[in-house]
Amino acid sequence: MDINPGNSQLPTHPAPQTMYDYAKPTLIGVESSIVGPIIAKNNFEIKSNTIQKVQQYVQFDGLQDEDSNAHLAHFLEICNTFNINSVIDDAISLRLFPFSLRNKAK
Repeated sequence: MDINPGNSQLPTHPAPQTMYDYAKPTLIGVESSIVGPIIAKNNFEIKSNTIQKVQQYVQFDGLQDEDSNAHLAHFLEICNTFNINSVIDDAISLRLFPFSLRNKAK
């Protein structure tokens, strides 16, 4: 065994990781599985009063005592009250849904 004090090629060990580090979800390099439908209409716009209606009446915080199924049912009920010609309902719902979330759920 040759020991050369000038040679600094000692093996380096990475910092130890806990089980939490291995199980922790990461979104780096992951694409969203939610893809909005293509809208043929060029002037598609959700009015600000519609967004305000969702923000005012259909908010979900993600708390334990909140019912996510009831939130979705109420959200869809609001979405079904209006129609935009040449735009499918899913396109409208997918664009409005983030406005129904706040705090932990966002």
